[in-house]
Amino acid sequence: MNDSAEIDKAKLNLETAQVAWTDLQRFFAQGSVIWVDETLDMLEVAHCIAQDDSRVIKGWMDKKRLAPVRDEQAKRWLAEDAWLWSVVVRPLILVQKITDERS
Repeated sequence: MNDSAEIDKAKLNLETAQVAWTDLQRFFAQGSVIWVDETLDMLEVAHCIAQDDSRVIKGWMDKKRLAPVRDEQAKRWLAEDAWLWSVVVRPLILVQKITDERS
């Protein structure tokens, strides 16, 4: 990875935060919230989206590791009062379930 990519990822890391699902519901309603599988590095995903790396993004989507948040997920997260990692890559908000290793 080149220095420019590392700088971009560092900037994205500064914009990463834990957020309550309840705070994201209006963005979910607009179709702007994208789920990132816990096995993926969310900063890598954010960087690929920012760079419009459609080949890599399509690969994750084909493997069901990246997708718009589904209604079932949204309902479950609401019921659990879930907190998620999030990062904004306009116009999208990427979210990933907080796991013990990442909290």
